[in-house]
Amino acid sequence: MVLIAVFGVALLVAVLLSGLAARTVLSTSFLFLAGGALVSDGFLGLIHITPDSEMVSVTADLALFAVLFTDGMHVSFPKLRANWKNPARALGLGMPLAFVGMALVTHYLAGLDWTTSLLVGAVLAPTDPVFASAIVGRKEVPAKLRQLLNVESGINDGLALPVVLIFIAAAGPTSGHAESSLTKIALELVLGLAFGVILPMAVIALVRFRLLGAEPKLQPLLPLAIGVILYATCHLTHANPYLAAFTAGAVLTARSPEAKEAFEPLGEALAELAKFAALLVFGALLTPQLFGDLSIGGYIAVILAIVLIRPASLLISLLGTRFDRREKLVAAWFGPKGFASVVYGLLVLQAGIPQGQEAYTLIAVCIAFSIVAHSSTDVPIARLFHVDDLAGVPAARKDEDTAPAAKETDHVGT
Repeated sequence: MVLIAVFGVALLVAVLLSGLAARTVLSTSFLFLAGGALVSDGFLGLIHITPDSEMVSVTADLALFAVLFTDGMHVSFPKLRANWKNPARALGLGMPLAFVGMALVTHYLAGLDWTTSLLVGAVLAPTDPVFASAIVGRKEVPAKLRQLLNVESGINDGLALPVVLIFIAAAGPTSGHAESSLTKIALELVLGLAFGVILPMAVIALVRFRLLGAEPKLQPLLPLAIGVILYATCHLTHANPYLAAFTAGAVLTARSPEAKEAFEPLGEALAELAKFAALLVFGALLTPQLFGDLSIGGYIAVILAIVLIRPASLLISLLGTRFDRREKLVAAWFGPKGFASVVYGLLVLQAGIPQGQEAYTLIAVCIAFSIVAHSSTDVPIARLFHVDDLAGVPAARKDEDTAPAAKETDHVGT
C-alpha cells in the first residue's frame, strides 16, 4: 500500500509540474525515476524492492506490452512503404553497428566475456524517443527526422528481442542445449505473431455481425479487451507477448481505423500510467549500492554508449542521405534507452547466467544515465527548430505527419 501511495503522490507532482516540464529541462519521466530512487532502501527506505521481486518483472512486462500495443496502433503501412529508406538504414546498418560497438566496449572495459558482452549490446540496442517528445511530437521539426526516430524506435524493440533471447540461451546454464533453446525461442515468436494477427481479426469479424456491436461509450473498451485477452493468452501459452502486442496494434489499426480512433485517448492514458509505474519501480532499484558495484571501466562503457557508440553508428548509417548536418546530429544524439531495455535487462538478471548480475548492473546504470541525459536535452534542442510553444507537445501527437510507430510523449500531458 505504501508503494501505491508513493505512486499517487508522484503522479500528482508530475501532473502539477508537467507544464513547467514542457518548457524546461525538467522531465516527468525523470521525476518518477528520481521519486522511486528517493523512497527506496538506498535513501528513505519507504519501499523494499529487489531486482528479482515479482513486482518488478510484472510491472515492466505490463508497461512494455502496453507501450508496444499503442505503438502498433500508430503504424501506417502506406506511409511506411513510401518512406522506408532512412529508417531501413538506421535499422539495417546503424543498429548492428551500435550492437557490435557496445559489445566491444563491454568486453574490453567492463571485463565481461564475449557472449555476455554481446548480450549487453543486444539489450541496449533498442531506442525509445519517449524521452525526446519535444522533438518527435512537433510539426516544426522536419517530418523526415521525426519519422526516422519514430520508425526506428517502433521496430527495433522487436528486432532486438530474438537476439537477446538467443544470447541468454547461449550464456545461460542450459547453453549446452542451444539447439532446443533456439527452437523454443522461434516457437514463442511465431506464436506471438500468430496471436497478434488472429485475435484482432477475429474480434473485428465478430463486431461486423448484424446483431453485435458496441455502443459509443463502450467502443474504447473493445481494443482494451483484445489487449487483455492477448496478454493472458501469450503468458498461458508462452507465446512472445511483445511481438504479439505490436502486431495486434498494427492489425487493429489497418483493419478497423474507427476502433483505433475510439481507443486512442484511453490507450495513451493507460500506456502512460504503466510507463510511470515501471519508471517508479525501476527507480527504486537504483540504489547507491548498485552504482557502487559498477567498475570504472563499466562507467566508461556507459558514457561511451551514450555519447559515442549510438551517435557514431547512426551518423555512419546516414552517410549519403539528404539530412542536413543539424538533422543528422539530432538523430544521432537521440538514441535513449527505454522500456524494452529495462525489460530485457531484467530477463538477463533472472536468467541465472554466470555474469548476469554484472551485466544487469551495467545495463541499469546505462538506462538511468540515458534517461537523465536525453529527457533533459530535448527541449533545448527543440528550440533549434524554432519550437516555441512547447506546452503544446501532446496535441502534436495527433498530427497526420507524425511517424508510423510513434512512442508516447514524455512531458506535458504525460
